[in-house]
Amino acid sequence: MSNESFFEVVSYYKKNNIQIPKRQTQYSAGYDLASAIETKILPQQLAIIPTGLKVFLPSNQVLLIYSRSSLFIKKKLMLTNNVGVIDSDYYNNSENEGHILISLYNFSNQTVIINKNERIAQGIFQNFLLVQNDNNENKIRKNGFGSTK
Repeated sequence: MSNESFFEVVSYYKKNNIQIPKRQTQYSAGYDLASAIETKILPQQLAIIPTGLKVFLPSNQVLLIYSRSSLFIKKKLMLTNNVGVIDSDYYNNSENEGHILISLYNFSNQTVIINKNERIAQGIFQNFLLVQNDNNENKIRKNGFGSTK
């Protein structure tokens, strides 16, 4: 496999005209992630928004998912876990192919609509280090959300 990170469209969304994320300016750190479908989020409820994307990462890299700065100001939406963490072994897992899903909570008293292709989050690539006595027991990820217990 490659030593470079890259986004791909997951199989289920291949025919849905999913855009590969890009940085909006020369010095932007984040790659904007958009909704693959239109979604209604009821007041005081959460919704899991599909992006139609997966990401390949080298083993020493993670993709951190943050909400866009305007998301709460304009729509009163916030990531339910504050920061999403996409590990390199999430790619092509057997449960969902590594599909990047964005969990948003609606803090408003009105239904909020997320349009297809609306940018809702940003992904920032980050290298990380391991401690010398790291002992992960060589477990292998088999599933997606919440699978490492």
